[in-house]
Amino acid sequence: MERAWLGRQLLANAGSPPISFKPGEVIFREGDKGNDMYVVRVGEVDIELDGRVLETLARGSIFGEMALIDGSPRAATARAKTNCDVAAISEKSFLFLVDEVPEFALHVMRTLTDRLRRMDRLGSA
Repeated sequence: MERAWLGRQLLANAGSPPISFKPGEVIFREGDKGNDMYVVRVGEVDIELDGRVLETLARGSIFGEMALIDGSPRAATARAKTNCDVAAISEKSFLFLVDEVPEFALHVMRTLTDRLRRMDRLGSA
């Protein structure tokens, strides 16, 4: 339920029209400069590292936030798994949402924490 609310709230505040991708199309590549983060509106997106799928994201999921937070290049590749629509959230919109929507900031922190814990488990396996 939180994810559905977050998606509607985030998209309403961000005002970004959807960007469509076909299966296999790259949304961004590892090493790219990160100017936006994204919300999956329709379909699924694979997050890949070294040709291996780390995670498949569905409707309401966010990705690409790490590059906005620390200014580093993309840490992984995002590729459309299915036909999908994503909404881009610019750095300006991201900062607005963090400042004005505490639930958004908390959701981003929880997402990052979850991903870090999974990466730690993969590294120690």
